[in-house]
Amino acid sequence: MDWVSILPPLIAILVVFWRKEVIIALILALISSELLLALQNNNSLLIGGFFGSIERIVTVVTSAGNSRILMFSVLIGALLAYIRESGGVAATVNMLLNRGVAKSKRQVGLLTMFTGTAVFIESNMSVLTSGIVARGLFDKFKMSRARLAYIIDSTSAPVCILILLNGWGAYVLGLLSNYELEQSAVSILWGSVAFNFYAIIALLIVFYTIVFDKVHGPMKAAEAELKQQATALEAGPAATKSRYMLVPLATLIISMIGFMVWTGDGVLANGSGSKSVLYATILASVVAYILLLSGKRFSHHELMDVGFKGMGELLPLVSIVLLSLTLGASLKDLGTGTFVASLVGDYLPIYLIVPVLFITGAIMSFTTGTSWGTFAILIPIGVPLIQALGLPPALVVGAILSGGIFGDHCSPISDTSAVSALASGCDLLTHVKTQLPYALLGGALAIVCFFIASVVMI
Repeated sequence: MDWVSILPPLIAILVVFWRKEVIIALILALISSELLLALQNNNSLLIGGFFGSIERIVTVVTSAGNSRILMFSVLIGALLAYIRESGGVAATVNMLLNRGVAKSKRQVGLLTMFTGTAVFIESNMSVLTSGIVARGLFDKFKMSRARLAYIIDSTSAPVCILILLNGWGAYVLGLLSNYELEQSAVSILWGSVAFNFYAIIALLIVFYTIVFDKVHGPMKAAEAELKQQATALEAGPAATKSRYMLVPLATLIISMIGFMVWTGDGVLANGSGSKSVLYATILASVVAYILLLSGKRFSHHELMDVGFKGMGELLPLVSIVLLSLTLGASLKDLGTGTFVASLVGDYLPIYLIVPVLFITGAIMSFTTGTSWGTFAILIPIGVPLIQALGLPPALVVGAILSGGIFGDHCSPISDTSAVSALASGCDLLTHVKTQLPYALLGGALAIVCFFIASVVMI
């Protein structure tokens, strides 16, 4: 009966695309997962289903790492509101236009991609920084927020997993260090970069859409719909000084690096992403508050109202992040990821093992909404295959990491998707729908690459 463990994520995905309602989809998936766990443990369905779901949420919230993510997701609303209401966004847009940094759609897209690439320390920080920088510019050039969400989402995780001098690299290195192989864990990890085909292809597709100003599928429809709307941009306050945006943003980036080093005991890659992003967001919000208060444009009470209003605007997305984390925890106990991983059969032709590992990782991360959870399950499966069959270690690890990134990209129940929508000011479902064709194309090309690499190297 292990196959039933795949039902909850399927319910979530089907309801999302049928009813176009993410929160209800996540709640139904969570309750169904808890009902299956109750049946599995011979518990009361009422207690295990309804009350079990409530207790699961409580358990998730009591996790320090999850609490930090939720606090960050709420507090970033205050920071965004301060930057927006200060007029700093409009001033920064005007400054970039006057200095010729962003004179065209292509330059705006490249600036957004560069910003997301430069902030490779943490994926949420990458999407947040590039989203804040680019929102006003995308509005100015009448580019859809869905396009912005796609660019920042498709830049963040691929860059983090390719550069590896961050928490992502430290995490995977820790998983690989549990095994004795002919090569060191470090050399295998760095060698996997060249074989992380999905991450590389995802970045190339983003680059193509920017340089040639080409969008396809639902994204093209979103762009056309935007052009048919009124040409007036979102009103907002008049431009004041660019420092009201740039100083808090610089504080966010610099303090993030500092907190990563601090929480990692002097080693950047060992730092805590959840701690650093929360501390940096709080500090940047305080700096924005002080700037506005000292500028005498707002009183303390007005700033409190602006901050809480900004936090309130993000509550629906924060609820989605919470339910995504909760569903992921429930699916872990249900064994969904382990069942999907077991689909890698013992009787596959040897040159199909690597492509199937990628496909398995993609399905697993898509249905569970977690790339790190996918790594944790598939690396213990892939490494013994390396040892038993003599498979190229870097190729196998590259396939596993690629599969995890795929789902992290396009899953409607991924917290990264939610944060990307949050940072760009785009509806979550619209973001998932417009990004999916690009992700599927990248996934298909990655399968071909892994197949060719397997034929050549094995």
